[in-house]
Amino acid sequence: MIIEERAYARAGLVGNPSDGYFGKTISISIRNFGAHIQLWESPLLHIQVTPGEVPYYQNLNQLLDQTAALGYYGGERLIKAAIISFADYCHDQGIVIENKNFTLQFHSSIPRQVGLAGSSAIITATMKALIRFYKVQVPKAYLPTLILKAETEQLGINAGLQDRVIQVYEGCVYMDFDQAQIEKTGHGDYHKIDANKLPKLFIAYKSKLSKVSGKVLNTIRIKYEQKDAIVISALNEIADLAKAGKDAIESGNVDNLFALMNRNFDLRCSIMPISDSNIEMVKIARACGASAKFAGSGGSIIGIYRDDAMLNRLISAMKHIDARVIKPFIL
Repeated sequence: MIIEERAYARAGLVGNPSDGYFGKTISISIRNFGAHIQLWESPLLHIQVTPGEVPYYQNLNQLLDQTAALGYYGGERLIKAAIISFADYCHDQGIVIENKNFTLQFHSSIPRQVGLAGSSAIITATMKALIRFYKVQVPKAYLPTLILKAETEQLGINAGLQDRVIQVYEGCVYMDFDQAQIEKTGHGDYHKIDANKLPKLFIAYKSKLSKVSGKVLNTIRIKYEQKDAIVISALNEIADLAKAGKDAIESGNVDNLFALMNRNFDLRCSIMPISDSNIEMVKIARACGASAKFAGSGGSIIGIYRDDAMLNRLISAMKHIDARVIKPFIL
């Protein structure tokens, strides 16, 4: 029997990057893109490398282009980290798993390293497949924490819980990462929001802006650990925006949510450097009358548009800077 699992791209609607600092966020899953895992029993344990990650190149330029787009490591390291974290969890919990091997095949359509959580999607889908294959029970609220450990403990990636929570729960989720609760239970407080109440949203991204998110967020991490007053104040306000955003969505106050999303990005700009190319996308969106903020750590933005005429202006304007615009499919 072939086990199939998927995990979808995500966009932080309000509150990021406070999720890595005991804050609050609202995120949506983007079913337009996803990571797909197929797993079946086999004599040996085998991870099938995708065609785009085979270490053979037509020439030096292809190697340079692929490394710029994918980084120095591909999806195989993410899958290995997921397998090790899963095995460690079973050992720590005293769970004896069946002695059997598998072949795992993976594919992802999520644009790489543009802040849409492509790496965590591969780990999430892998973890879900392993849980089914070995028939192991992992509490749903704790599963995002287990997925995060694969990245932070196995790979040394600086990340927060937001991506993994939305990829486990899907739809639209409000997340409260209260420090006391996380230290007590190992997870935050997660609440689904009716995605039908969301306003008209767009995503824009530029693959040429690809970057490794953990490196981008290191600047904030260092200042946070140094107890920088400006950084801590900004992160606290960003977290408060998520709570206000939840109220705005549930009450149908689009104008308030519009302003909160813009404020989120402006606060982020106050505590970390933003490249001109990323700022350009935000400025173009706002010039078209839309709101705009980072969907993740850079390379993509999310915002509210008012009507189809505005969406068409966005598509046309973004095309001039080689950015693609999509309407996120959430449900």
